[in-house]
Amino acid sequence: MSAPRLEVTDLAASYVAGGFFRSGRRRVYAVNGVSFALGAGETLGLVGESGSGKTTLARVILRLTPASGGQVRFEGTDLLSLDREGLRAIRRRMQVVFQDPYSSLDPRMRVGETVAEGLLIHRLVPRREAPARVAELLDEVGLPPALAERFPHELSGGQRQRIGIARALGVDPSLVICDEPVSALDVSVQAQVLALLATLQRTRGLSFLFIAHDLAVVRQIAHRIAVMYFGRIVELAPADELVANPRHPYTVALISAVPEPDPDRRGERIVLEGDPPAPTLLPRGCPFAPRCFHARKDARCEREHPELRPVAGTLVACHHAEVDARPLTPYP
Repeated sequence: MSAPRLEVTDLAASYVAGGFFRSGRRRVYAVNGVSFALGAGETLGLVGESGSGKTTLARVILRLTPASGGQVRFEGTDLLSLDREGLRAIRRRMQVVFQDPYSSLDPRMRVGETVAEGLLIHRLVPRREAPARVAELLDEVGLPPALAERFPHELSGGQRQRIGIARALGVDPSLVICDEPVSALDVSVQAQVLALLATLQRTRGLSFLFIAHDLAVVRQIAHRIAVMYFGRIVELAPADELVANPRHPYTVALISAVPEPDPDRRGERIVLEGDPPAPTLLPRGCPFAPRCFHARKDARCEREHPELRPVAGTLVACHHAEVDARPLTPYP
């Protein structure tokens, strides 16, 4: 079995929040003890509510946000130990596709200049050969080469996102982090972009870390799905297994929120009761306890923090993971 392309171990990222005086300040962990591995040609979906730590996790992996602890190994290299020059050399192999396909493109640069920028910075082609390489990249993402002379405001949202993908591909990455890449697009365009990403993965052997809040979108492209809550992974499983047999109550609630067009197959929507804990005052036990019915019956949920552990082919952080989660709906 080959080594993982990306390996994250006990990764943490924190900041200090609170008042003006030192006594009122508290350390908040946006990412807290996250571990996972991502293989070559694999897509790991990362889902959770806004504020769950998904984007912060991606930024820490890319060294855009400092880590408070843990380890990130990419293609065998410890990223957190690299100096500026070492990081610059390896970053070419890690690229990002952003959420907003308009604000992520420089409105003053033509499409050809945007796509060629990374090629020239990393000296992958001579300047005179850049236009031909740009034309190849545009064709690879399904765009006519003539668009190289256009500006971003002249293109549709789907075309702009394809430009962002072409820009990322230009430097020949092996890992692409997709941060909500289709959330700003119409549903029909979303399907086209997801199909393009799947095709590029097959032809280039890319690994994707695919961040989204929409579980229905993630299920279409991910091989495995990790569910985040308050900076931690609370469940990680193969995509079909996680959707069919969720083990964590939070995962059950997320799945219930996925729209179902067939009225005969619609389940009852779970509305979580209670409020999320304050980031500066997390409970000693399970962070989900204030919103979970298990905690009403078992004091251990509020007293002991559940560790991520294997249960029937799933990694889940819940004291009651052995219980079939499907009968949990509707919540009492």
